[in-house]
Parts: sequence; structure tokens; C-alpha cells
Amino acid sequence: MTNVPAIEIDKAGKSFDGGRTFAVRDASLRVQSRSFLALLGATGSGKTTMLKFINRLLRPDGGTVKIDGEDVATADAPQLRRRIGYVFQGAALFPNMSVAENIGITPRLLGWEAAGIAERVNELLDLVELPRRYCSRDPATLSGGERQRVAIARSIAARPRIVLMDEPFGALDPVTRDAVGAAYRKLHDQLQLTTIMVTHDVQEALLLADRIAVMKAGEVLVDDTPQALMTASENPDVAGLMAMPRRWAERIRVIVDKR
Repeated sequence: MTNVPAIEIDKAGKSFDGGRTFAVRDASLRVQSRSFLALLGATGSGKTTMLKFINRLLRPDGGTVKIDGEDVATADAPQLRRRIGYVFQGAALFPNMSVAENIGITPRLLGWEAAGIAERVNELLDLVELPRRYCSRDPATLSGGERQRVAIARSIAARPRIVLMDEPFGALDPVTRDAVGAAYRKLHDQLQLTTIMVTHDVQEALLLADRIAVMKAGEVLVDDTPQALMTASENPDVAGLMAMPRRWAERIRVIVDKR
């Protein structure tokens, strides 16, 4: 893993209502190339705002955001977004397009030839473990897990190095959520991606990410490995979050022992 951060957010902030409400306040973050970072925190902590800074869906009021040393403020926004994958909660597939059309939309916008797009769609269906016959399927005919796999395929269709994920598995049932999360982590490693995933699920962050940045009230409280955060944290908010999996495990142990 290279020592040069793929993504650098430095003292970025975003306020609304004329500066009375802060979504993010002087937040900084470094994401190394090929790493998987989870942005963890409660609803309203600023996680999605931070994510949107990276592909310029939102501009910070102050501070800088850089990708490989380039300030995204000077980049062409549509071109920037086309080279960064984005996975939304609930898949957000285009309902009037087939599975193949959904997956191939970014390559088409980038001017790929039809044959190349078709080949890439088949390759991606194999990668996300969906049958190639799904090409002609309507998204409404797919299960939630299948739709999210298509959304993942769409996000990496143009071979981006960076993928942003906003609560990507939150709408799925627990079994499907675990399976699709594990499938994406395998793709992350196989394709050597740089991934930032927004989540409020502690267990999901611990199991999928290399590093976890915990946010509260628009600030980054800590950024460290799952192992470090589980073993020791001086911040009481972080310590409270990391204690939750242990409490769950203890409750499950009690239930099992009763049997």
C-alpha cells in the first residue's frame, strides 16, 4: 500500500442557514490508496457530506479536497464523477433501463464502443456473481440483493480507482447484507480499489474496513484501525461505540448458555 494518500480532506467545512447549522466543521481525513475506510457515525454526524466533498456533489465552504494531490475544486465536475464510482443506499438503479443499460451507462457517457460496453457488462456480471442472462432484466424484477450487486457493477464499470459508498447495504435484510458486503470486500481487494463507505453500523465497519473514521456533530473524532479502536480509545464516544459489539456478543452467549 503506497504512503501517498489517494484522498486528502484538509480542514473542510460546510454550513447551512447562513452559517447557523454546521454539517461538517474543520474536518480532515487521509485515505491511503487501495485502502477501505468506513466513515462511522450516527445520522446527522456529517458522513455523507464528507463523501460528497470528494466528487464535488457538495463544495466545502472552506478547506481543500484533493485526489492524488489534485484539488478537486479545479477539476471538471462531470469528468471527475465519471472516474469515481458511487454506490447509493437502495441501489438507485434507473427503472427505465435494463440491467445491462444501467451497468453500461458511464462507459457509454465516456464514449466507449458498444461492443466494448457489452463485453464489460458480461465481465461485471461475472464479478458480482449474477447470471449473464440478467442483461435484459428490468431492475424491478430483481431482489434487493441482486439490485445492489448491479449497483456495485455499475459503480466500477468504467474502471475507477476510487469507489464511494453511501449506506450501500442499509436497505438489505441481514443475511443478504452480509453476503453482498463480503462480495464487495472481495472485489475491493481483487481490483485494488480505494473505498470509502458511509455507515452507522458498527459491526459492518469492523468487519469490512481497514480503517474506521468516527464522526460526531460534523467532526472526525478518530481515524484508526478496527483493532486499535476495539482495544483502546480515550474518546468516550468512540469507546461507547466499540463496546457495542462486545455487549451483543455477551447477550448472545447468555442466550446460548441458557439452552
